[in-house]
Amino acid sequence: MPFVKVLKNKAYFKKYQVKFRRRREGRTDYRQRHKLITQDKNKYGSPKYRLVVRISNKFVYCQIVAAEIVGDKVICAANSKELSKHGLSVGLKNYSAAYCTGLLVARRLLNKLGLDEVYAGVEEPTGDVVSTEVNGRTYFVPEVDDEKKPFRCLLDVGIKNTTTGARIFGALKGAADGGLDIPHSNKRFPGYTRDTKTFEADVHKGRIFGEHVAEYMREMEEDDEENYHKFFASYEEADLTADDLEELYEKVHASIREDPTPEKKEAFVADKSFAKMKKKTYDERRAAATAKRIAIRKQLLGDDEEEEDEEDDE
Repeated sequence: MPFVKVLKNKAYFKKYQVKFRRRREGRTDYRQRHKLITQDKNKYGSPKYRLVVRISNKFVYCQIVAAEIVGDKVICAANSKELSKHGLSVGLKNYSAAYCTGLLVARRLLNKLGLDEVYAGVEEPTGDVVSTEVNGRTYFVPEVDDEKKPFRCLLDVGIKNTTTGARIFGALKGAADGGLDIPHSNKRFPGYTRDTKTFEADVHKGRIFGEHVAEYMREMEEDDEENYHKFFASYEEADLTADDLEELYEKVHASIREDPTPEKKEAFVADKSFAKMKKKTYDERRAAATAKRIAIRKQLLGDDEEEEDEEDDE
């Protein structure tokens, strides 16, 4: 019988340690996170910012986050649900909506920091990568101010696959056009061809303004009108056609730049009607018991008097 080496012996199990909970659940890539939050020691505690992009079944979420010892701290946040304020109420998770959400969080952050006028970003999207080189360093903004440097952050995609044309890169492009300094290239934008290593900015620009949705709407309206009314019912309710999308997104971009501030939420007022009653003192409990005893005695005596009156009547 051949010799079989025992790999998982007692010593193995004594030294075995389970991975972190979020790693076991497949929610956090700690190798990637360590690279994103580790700061140089000569930075003296200065935070390292991340543009966190997450896409659910309905909406796009963007946050500017800094890692601290006690946990992540969200500096600014925006989601595609807020785009209804700027005139976009349909298609809140496609590439164009991701671009708008990235633009919104960038303008909101710079407005909060007082850098919105210094770094206006790209007001008319071209789909191409914009960069400026100053003193041997590359900044991904059109112009760099000598006194105030641009706000730099890194893209955090989580556990999503970074395929060419993914919506997370639409949010990245929106934030970069909004004035944030985010290192990136055109290799993951729509319009890049890996075989020929060429990039067509017009294809990317069309994706930003929803041309891919407009083409699909036209194609389905011609081939299958029944499914068109089913799939694009929300567009019909908003009185939108394929020819209206480009103009719509232009208005949304202009509205975001005009006022990126979030809506003020009403202060939460707690309902205290269900609160526990204040505990009574000994004297109060004794007085209440005495009053209850007297009331019961009066009730019993009253019932007896009524019975006696009935007997007298008979």
